[in-house]
Amino acid sequence: MLLKFTDPSKLKTKRIIYENVFPARDSATLELLKELSSNRRLIEESINDKSLLTEAIAREMSGGLTSRVEQDLRKLDFYLPLLENLILYVESHDIPMVRKWVADIGIQWSSAMKESSGLFGGSKYFRVNNLQFEIGMCTYLYGALLRDNAFEIQSEDLVESTALYRKAAGVFEYLANVILVPLQSEFTGEFPPEGVTAMSDIMSLVCLADAQAVVVKRSEQNNSSSGVLSKLHFGITQMLDEALSILRSNARYFSDVSSNSRLLEFLISCSFLHRLRSQRYFAKDIRTRHCNGGTEGEFGVAVAVLRNAVAGLKNARPPKDPKWREVFHQEASSTNEFLEKFEHENILVYREKIVDYDKIPLLEGRKIVDTIPYEPQKFVREFDFMT
Repeated sequence: MLLKFTDPSKLKTKRIIYENVFPARDSATLELLKELSSNRRLIEESINDKSLLTEAIAREMSGGLTSRVEQDLRKLDFYLPLLENLILYVESHDIPMVRKWVADIGIQWSSAMKESSGLFGGSKYFRVNNLQFEIGMCTYLYGALLRDNAFEIQSEDLVESTALYRKAAGVFEYLANVILVPLQSEFTGEFPPEGVTAMSDIMSLVCLADAQAVVVKRSEQNNSSSGVLSKLHFGITQMLDEALSILRSNARYFSDVSSNSRLLEFLISCSFLHRLRSQRYFAKDIRTRHCNGGTEGEFGVAVAVLRNAVAGLKNARPPKDPKWREVFHQEASSTNEFLEKFEHENILVYREKIVDYDKIPLLEGRKIVDTIPYEPQKFVREFDFMT
């Protein structure tokens, strides 16, 4: 999209050592628990920026992957099936001590959507004594990293980038509809926004908007018509507006996130900027039709569309982020230049009446991307615990 937002993957967590708490009855169970702990430790050290591995060793361990994002995705590919296997086992066996064991391992995660807390601005950790919280946060991280990976390769492979964004959307969709549902009743005190189903709904829409933005880029390279590009850009705006509506309607869960956060600013600003792009392409499409023998008065409509866009700019608040603000000003400048060009052309050539705002046709949106369903990998092994 026009703005880059990588905050969702900036999660942090505390160490978990399964074999220190879950009492293994045999060596096979002990090895499974150690494998769980070692795979999780690799993830924890990486996202907490505490990994001691050299680049060469990290690359070798990941099968030659050079991207840190891809390396972390590979680690989660190993850990998530092991974790789900443990969860399925304890859920299908009546083990009275499980709740105590889960509480004793101390599952703690920070939020990427909340401000840092404390005297030195360190991360605030949320503790939820439920393995579903662990797999939920890890799967959220997986979706966020897929989104980061899609952005990484966007300049090299637009088709694969689109697919990765759609896969990320599918991960968040699965989170909202399956993994996080039984966890909602566990949130009685403070909890991270990432654990709420509505946040995954929001992120799924953001990823779909990302995917459509890549499609727009491909369409621009293929010289698609201005009318098509206008509809695709406005389709992005519609998806972001839907995400914004979910955020605001679930304010009781998100508090500061829904009223004052980078996520809120991102959704508002990015939606507005893609609307601007849509308006410019819409005006250009009207002009093209007019020049190709359209009806009288169409050029006046095109000018009115751009005047409406510039009027919206006057009421818009530039984002606080310096990089986002730079993009905002670039888009504003381009829109003003478009208007000046069209007004000048109308004065010199067409001399058509500029229609009133209430006569301006509504923008049309087109959504042409959908999710690629997430299918968790399966790993089935039996545990034997002392009870």
